[in-house]
Amino acid sequence: MGHVISTYTNPDSMPRYQEPPTFDPLLGFPEGRKERVMQVTEEEMLAMNISKNQRDYCVHKLMEYKKCRNEKFPYVASCAHERHDWDLCVYDDFVLRMKEYEREKRLIQRQARKQAKANREELIA
Repeated sequence: MGHVISTYTNPDSMPRYQEPPTFDPLLGFPEGRKERVMQVTEEEMLAMNISKNQRDYCVHKLMEYKKCRNEKFPYVASCAHERHDWDLCVYDDFVLRMKEYEREKRLIQRQARKQAKANREELIA
């Protein structure tokens, strides 16, 4: 709810989540960042009939879970460990995306503060 209200009341200080990030992803990371890569190919996802809305960075865990369900059917409860691994991966991915959103938001606010300070100094000088 806070995001919706903030986007309505102060849209200039909120990131546009539909668009790519406006700041350099390596800003503030002197040693660089680990790049996220897909661990599964498109062909493997097609072979497992993975729907397009499930094709994310956790699809390899989903494929393990589906494979376990197929192997152990009808005793799919024994695949709880694989299900937990997949759920945890999805949660961690969500947390990472929220951290990126917050980072973008804070960088936008930082840029606005710097601009306001520069404008004040320009008026004084």
